[in-house]
Amino acid sequence: MSAFKEFVSDKRITLMGLGLLGRGIGDAEFLAECGALITVTDKKTEEELKESVEKLKQYSNITFHLGGHQIEDFINADLVIKAAGVPLDSPEVAAAKKVGVPVAMSTALFAKFAREAGAKIVGVTGTRGKSTVTQMIYHALQKAAPRQDSGRERRVFLGGNVRGVSTLAMLPELSKGSPWTKIVALELDSWQLQGFGDLQISPHIAVFTNLMPDHQNYYPDMDAYFADKANIFRYQHQGDALIVGEAVLSRISMAPTVPSGPFVPPAIPADWKLRVIGEHNRENASLAAGVLRLLGLSEDEIRTGLESFQPVEGRLQFVREVGGVKIYNDNNATTPEATLAALKALREVPNPKLQIPSITLICGGSEKGLDLKELVQEIKERVSNVIVLSHPNYKGSERLADELQKADVSIEEATSLREAIEKEIKGRNRGKGENGKGGVLLFSPAFASFGMFKNEYDRNDQFIRLIDEL
Repeated sequence: MSAFKEFVSDKRITLMGLGLLGRGIGDAEFLAECGALITVTDKKTEEELKESVEKLKQYSNITFHLGGHQIEDFINADLVIKAAGVPLDSPEVAAAKKVGVPVAMSTALFAKFAREAGAKIVGVTGTRGKSTVTQMIYHALQKAAPRQDSGRERRVFLGGNVRGVSTLAMLPELSKGSPWTKIVALELDSWQLQGFGDLQISPHIAVFTNLMPDHQNYYPDMDAYFADKANIFRYQHQGDALIVGEAVLSRISMAPTVPSGPFVPPAIPADWKLRVIGEHNRENASLAAGVLRLLGLSEDEIRTGLESFQPVEGRLQFVREVGGVKIYNDNNATTPEATLAALKALREVPNPKLQIPSITLICGGSEKGLDLKELVQEIKERVSNVIVLSHPNYKGSERLADELQKADVSIEEATSLREAIEKEIKGRNRGKGENGKGGVLLFSPAFASFGMFKNEYDRNDQFIRLIDEL
């Protein structure tokens, strides 16, 4: 901690992107408390960021430049910390680099100083499954603690792409009590891994779950998307480890810089009974188990940890049952492949009153430009009732509705989540589906949230609140 404080104290730091998710707020607070002179800049206005700004106004060493970026804030800084999702061709970032101002990202900065404090970093990336695998690793390690490793207590931390958590702000806690064995599990998206590339570091143990089309409205092609994600292993050293899913093995094996050969762990035993459903989650569990073995857990500890693991919120999470209808929240399914995986997983959850459960799917959102062919076919074969969210900005919904209608799949449209849920309830009462009751309600958007909602988390919270009101 003292090393980081010395690194930022009295430095002019431009924090590019505050947002509403809590991570930017936590970063700003922590940097302010370390004595940095901070300029917070964001394209959103002060009114749009009102909640975030109010929490930071107590700090006299934080200045706000909102409603757009000013080049001066980038060329006159000692350090620029950019948020996830900053455009690859950002003129502000280019201007900073041109005059020699270093540009970094907060999670990568944390990893750099955490390594120097003696922590072992476990990083997990992939298009799908990274949240679940990271949380499985963290849960199993917590379940196995307390434990002594070489006479030292093991402490476990969770960070990265985690809602409301400033990973950077964990440094003081990580730095306490040097005799600890410190393990940090980080969920890392492609944007955060840009920061690892900037600092030329990779986790000690890297996990790459899979690679599917995503964020094609941000990256020019899949090669650019993969290049950012590949930073998770690009700078590994001898003795580090790279665990990968079977589907991405060949792609990674062809990468020019793979210091440690990629390893596909064996499948977990068939008699291990997980609380998360779907074959994709059993593969997630096998990847987590591979990491846990490297960290020294016994097979009994690994099994106990994985079998007691509950679904992560918004990832095929069973919420409740109402009138015989099992309700699943798959809010974080922001790609067609993710919704496809959810529908396939639900084949394994029969309603005892029905031979095949009827499924009502609520889906739709803003466009990512991804292929819908397999999803449309699965919906045609498996879904009894489709409700598509409709909004002027939801071009993804429009394209999905067109493709479903071409495939002779009837749909209903709803202009809000509340209306969609009410349509589902009325549909059950009218006798849609087998016997007019039972079955499954699956909220799995297959698209991004922007337009109808503030962000993905707002969409999640609205769905949970509406289901609680039933």
